[in-house]
Amino acid sequence: MVRATAADMQIRAFAVTGAGIVETARRAHDSSPVVTAALGRLLMAGVMMGSTLKSESDLLTLTVAGDGPAGNICVTAGCDGNVKGYADNPQAINPPRYDHKLDVGGIVGNGTLRVIKDMGLKEPYVGQVALITGEIAEDITYYYATSEQIPSSVALGVLMNKDNTVKRAGGFMIQLMPGAGDEVISKLEERLKEISSITALLDEGLTPEDILDRLLGDMGLAITEKDECRFYCNCSKDRFAAGLVSLGKKELKSLLDEGKSIEVGCHFCGKKYEYSVGEIQALYDRAVR
Repeated sequence: MVRATAADMQIRAFAVTGAGIVETARRAHDSSPVVTAALGRLLMAGVMMGSTLKSESDLLTLTVAGDGPAGNICVTAGCDGNVKGYADNPQAINPPRYDHKLDVGGIVGNGTLRVIKDMGLKEPYVGQVALITGEIAEDITYYYATSEQIPSSVALGVLMNKDNTVKRAGGFMIQLMPGAGDEVISKLEERLKEISSITALLDEGLTPEDILDRLLGDMGLAITEKDECRFYCNCSKDRFAAGLVSLGKKELKSLLDEGKSIEVGCHFCGKKYEYSVGEIQALYDRAVR
């Protein structure tokens, strides 16, 4: 992922390519092509939006809560390029659109986009908007316009291979800074009209730098940061153990009375952790101290 400025810092820009991230998510969740496309778009958005956080401990959470077959789609990201995500119903499918493309809007449905920024303050920042199309990019554009008052153009895309693995994934986010001049705005609008689609740019094999150069190359483009990004989940058996302890002694006693091991799984990466009866007993003992 790269960050950049243009037009004497009147424009802030981001671009990302992350087929490996989306393919990792697809394998972890065994997701259908259309859910992979929806989740992949939100993962790419998470990488770019997460990069605006200030501290390594800050956390961004994006939740698309639609009434479509996919259910809720959730992504979390930090400023370090780490991102993870899941869909409630990863195997959901629906008919393609009239143009034979994956119907992401249909699999998402109507609902809300929620953006939570946990920056270590007493209360996290929470912004919520209605989904405009369910296609993800337009919804994030609308979020920035209404909740943060930042005029933005967001494009996100995922291309699938015929064997349903991920071929390309990525996107860009162009934002106007306060005080941007009319000439800059008009030129940017014209340039965006010239871009047929983000998937076309991705299919050319363009790098994030190439994408921004195509958009802003003659507007004083300056790349300010370049970061590796990856699908990363920090779950562990110890973390889940702490969660089990937080259930309280009554719930743990109930698990103990069943007299058998239990298995818990991570929503984000699909890893599973097993706890023997002895381990459950130890967690119960912690809970009653």
